Amino acid sequence: MKILAIDRSTDTQSVAIAVDGEVKGRVFAGMDSRSAEWPVKIRDFLSSNGLSPHDLDQVLVGQGPGSFAGIRAALAFAQGLALGNPAGTTKVIGMPSTYALTRDGARTAVVGDARRDRFWVVVYDGVECVKDFALVAKDELANAVPEHWAVVTPDGARIEPLLQGVFGHHYKGSLVPLAQRLAEVAVQHPNIPCQEPLPLYLQPAVRPKDK
Repeated sequence: MKILAIDRSTDTQSVAIAVDGEVKGRVFAGMDSRSAEWPVKIRDFLSSNGLSPHDLDQVLVGQGPGSFAGIRAALAFAQGLALGNPAGTTKVIGMPSTYALTRDGARTAVVGDARRDRFWVVVYDGVECVKDFALVAKDELANAVPEHWAVVTPDGARIEPLLQGVFGHHYKGSLVPLAQRLAEVAVQHPNIPCQEPLPLYLQPAVRPKDK
């Protein structure tokens, strides 16, 4: 089994390959979610590991939550890569990017900024999702996370002071979801990725105010 994993849900964009269970990853530094360079970098990454796009059995995409532009571009790229395989054997699968912030044996709540004074929360016991994504208000945050669970966020630049105030020493810091961890989870727990990936958008699009 040969899997290419991509995560573009944050400005720290990453890629990984899993070949027969062995995972290798790379982070693309210095690119934001709208960068046009990353498809070439993925091609070069595959080539440096002796692979071509036609060799891939699966393309795994981090579904977010996160960058609208980055997630949509990653999914479009994955679908194009699969369509370009003349054998038709490459499948596109998805996984919430928050799985990249889990660790086996650890109880982790991932909290993100959903904007408009809302926050998204998802709770894991190891890699088992025990409380799926929920939108909560600021005054509901403390009750949205089970007692004694570790709290992390991919949105530390925006909400770290708030999380420190709400969760105290249970807040463990800002972490970046990386494709390498998504690939590791997919290899170790093949039942987790979904077969029809869609972006995780937890708020509707912002409508302009009526004039």
